[in-house]
Amino acid sequence: MEPLIEERPGTTVRARLTARGLKLTVAPVLAFWPFGPRGLRPAAAIDLAAPVALPTPRWARVEPVRFDGFRAEWVRGPRTDDDRTVLYFHGGGFFCCGLRTHRRMVARISASSGAPVLSVGYRQLPAAPLAASVSDCVTAYRWLLDNGTDPAKIVVAGDSAGGFLTFAATLQALREELPSPAALVAMAPLTDLDHTAKLAHANARLDAYLPARRVERLANLLTEGAVPLDPSISPVNADLSGLPPTLIQVGSTEMLLPDSELMAERLSAAGVPCRLQLWDGQVHVFQVFADLVPEGLAALHEVGAFIREHTAHNARRSHRLAA
Repeated sequence: MEPLIEERPGTTVRARLTARGLKLTVAPVLAFWPFGPRGLRPAAAIDLAAPVALPTPRWARVEPVRFDGFRAEWVRGPRTDDDRTVLYFHGGGFFCCGLRTHRRMVARISASSGAPVLSVGYRQLPAAPLAASVSDCVTAYRWLLDNGTDPAKIVVAGDSAGGFLTFAATLQALREELPSPAALVAMAPLTDLDHTAKLAHANARLDAYLPARRVERLANLLTEGAVPLDPSISPVNADLSGLPPTLIQVGSTEMLLPDSELMAERLSAAGVPCRLQLWDGQVHVFQVFADLVPEGLAALHEVGAFIREHTAHNARRSHRLAA
């Protein structure tokens, strides 16, 4: 089986201007941010300040949910019902961002899919290692199941680091003999903690704001300095055969393109239906910039359509018959 690769050609002027603005502002900050336990602590302020630049849409309803050790929240757009559910893991390199930075985009996913979204504020660096982040995400999935949510109506989704957790938490849930969700959505996911392919790729020099040379340091922090790096930690190296149909969206010039392409190849090799959408010239997680970038809004509409498709009545049964 080969992955279904869908190219989304064309880049609007607003997308190009956004990329240039990020290159001049965010890129220098990330390039010199001190990646150490002390240096990462101030990153928590990014989530606290997020509502100033990314206010919650007036039409969205937000309801906090408390877990032991971490927070989550229900985000509901207009005309949502409980026939389907999205479990969402935010990005941010495992050390920044959170419920507030992603609430506006999550609300759009809810609106486009017609589903309430449980957005998870999992524990992050430097307070907690990668294993704790994965554990929190599995806990949130188990909580949905324990509260009567049909796994055939759950789609697990995330962006960047949250894309890593989308795969890692689902794989861990399957190892714990929990039922598989209906589908996965990963936007520009990190899937491989081995930095070699990313640094060698042409996009290491083309990415608008992610500094390729920092990925090795991030991997060291996530794995607590383990050398050599254990390949099994990266979802791309796992047994993927039990995963459900997957949609991956990624920009054609971003540093994490190799991770998306490799994951799509290995999902297909494992017999998992996978759609890989390549969006021309888009920045990392361009969907967050949907207010500025028309392609971001279009991509979120496609995410919503994918969620609806795979949580429709008898969708799971049809996938089994096709396999």
